[in-house]
Amino acid sequence: MSEPRRVVIVGGGISGLSAAYYLAKLGVHSTIVERRPRLGGVIETETAHGCVLEAGPDSFLAIKPAAMDLIRELGLAGDAISSNDHLRVTYVRKGGRLVPLPDGLMLMIPTKIWPMLASPLVGWGSKLRMAAEWFRKPAGHAAADRSVSDFVGEHYGREAVEYLAEPLLAGVYGGDPAKLSVASVLPRFVELEARYGSLTKGVLRERRKAAQAAKSQPLFQTLKHGLGQMVSAMTAAMDPQPEVLHGEAETLERSAAGYRLRIGSEWLQAERIVLACPAYEAGALAGTLDAKLGALLGAIPYSHSITISLGYAKAGFHPLNGFGFLVPKRERRSLVACTWVGTKFSHRVAPELAVLRCFAGSEDAAILDQSDETLIAAVREELRDIMGVTQTPLFTRIARWPRSMAQYTVGHAARIAEIETRAAALTGLHLAGNAYSGIGIPDCIRMGKAAAEKIGRG
Repeated sequence: MSEPRRVVIVGGGISGLSAAYYLAKLGVHSTIVERRPRLGGVIETETAHGCVLEAGPDSFLAIKPAAMDLIRELGLAGDAISSNDHLRVTYVRKGGRLVPLPDGLMLMIPTKIWPMLASPLVGWGSKLRMAAEWFRKPAGHAAADRSVSDFVGEHYGREAVEYLAEPLLAGVYGGDPAKLSVASVLPRFVELEARYGSLTKGVLRERRKAAQAAKSQPLFQTLKHGLGQMVSAMTAAMDPQPEVLHGEAETLERSAAGYRLRIGSEWLQAERIVLACPAYEAGALAGTLDAKLGALLGAIPYSHSITISLGYAKAGFHPLNGFGFLVPKRERRSLVACTWVGTKFSHRVAPELAVLRCFAGSEDAAILDQSDETLIAAVREELRDIMGVTQTPLFTRIARWPRSMAQYTVGHAARIAEIETRAAALTGLHLAGNAYSGIGIPDCIRMGKAAAEKIGRG
């Protein structure tokens, strides 16, 4: 049995790394246990043919400050780049062609009359319903949690769910709006409904504040050389440097020191434990301490995702006038979304090349078993049908992410409240990760930092 560690962090993704980084800033040494041979989790960057290729997320929302705060602390602010929002047009496939999302759409909320009226994305029945939505009155009481599908459908109708809400949210959560919790996924819209009744009225009444915020920052930010640059900088900046053990955390038990964690045939003693791994892994470990907590964590569903990057010679290539496109479920085969990387971010694609970053996601694990050749052939066929791309790519990259995207299903907030209460009763145990209160990079950094600060105080 080894000497007790002060803190052991299970999971070397961005949540666990953030916990280790902020612990180091407090002078607290930590040990990271990571089953993969590298740190960073779903953040993985490769440079090929003069292009920055992200295997996982390619950016983060600028409105959430934790990521940019960390980037500034790491001295990387000079490498931060913003999305080219002046070129931002997102298309949705409908009836076999790409239709631009109408101007003035705030997620799926229409705020301008004429662009919505002129758009072929929804029919006249839906447009009339959107106009009538203005006259909805506040309910006067807090509504029970509903699915995103029910919520949007109540306000704007089924077509708005199918061609606005579903494709927009599938690209972010990789999930089904009929299952996703509106209170956890779109809490601001729930607040607007409670205050104004009409979502359109609420957005327009508060658009001055939103417009002011929009002027001061772009929609997305990232790093010129890829988000892997942040992982490398975090790892190098930690002083004291964390101990990194590559292996599977198998069992967690109470001990005289606080906790003991088995990795293979070895046991680690620790005063504090941070479970910064997926909720199903955290549940398997915490279940030995509190069976109900383990069951709650294990019940948080996840979907699978795959990213496929294809690089083409730019000469004679299809014009990429926008950020990319989304494919609604009712028209979907494999592709959920496709980003036109060079348009969205400058400095990421060599001038003579074009890179399409495609996303496929599913609750069915069978998608992960398809060979690279099968996946690429399917994606190329869809790109030919959707965009008219017939060229042979110069290079391709595929990354598979099994059970990587936590799903905030109806009732999520109540489940998380119970999880937090039960976890708090286990002194020295902390949770962090995308399963709890935000799926993005800034959210994971925030939760890792919060765990570090709690440990620092106690």
